Amino acid sequence: MTEQKEMLVAHDVYLKSGIHIGTKFRTKAMEKFIYKTRPDGLSVLNLQKIDERVGIGAKFLTQYAPEDILIICRRENGWKAVKAFGKATGIEVFAKRYPPGILTNIELETFIEKKLILVVDEWADRNAIKDALKMGIAVMALCDTNNNANNIDFIIPCNNKGQKSLGLVFFILAKEYMKEKGMISKDEEMPVKIEDFVTEE
Repeated sequence: MTEQKEMLVAHDVYLKSGIHIGTKFRTKAMEKFIYKTRPDGLSVLNLQKIDERVGIGAKFLTQYAPEDILIICRRENGWKAVKAFGKATGIEVFAKRYPPGILTNIELETFIEKKLILVVDEWADRNAIKDALKMGIAVMALCDTNNNANNIDFIIPCNNKGQKSLGLVFFILAKEYMKEKGMISKDEEMPVKIEDFVTEE
């Protein structure tokens, strides 16, 4: 068997974050990312696929200028992670409730034009997805085993409820984005640390 490619972070770092632990519900859209169902009923996501999709997702993000991207996170567990991501990359972030109409209503003083949104949960952030659809804005989403993938252009499978998991996802995305954009060199250490993305539980 050929040696598997090196992961974006060490295998045990992924495991400790619980990034692969899903829910007791599984949707058709997420089945291809699920490795197994535990005896307690929780679905477990495939780590290899998580790593692969986070890497592709980071490259997808780098096709856009920072000012063309918006990160949306209604879920409180992700606020620290998305704010740290925004600070590191210069990408605009909404941590808390998405203000309706900011992507669609040009009359609003708060109206913004974006080409890509990344939502932390397709259900909690569904209003932003609806607005993006109306405007033809591409949608990326972090999806757990219980999420649907309707109207999502690119899925990153992961535990999108845990603070450690969300912190790790956004740390990796920030690191890869900054490398690809030449904000840091390939061998350079990140100016921010993983601790900046994770709230102590």
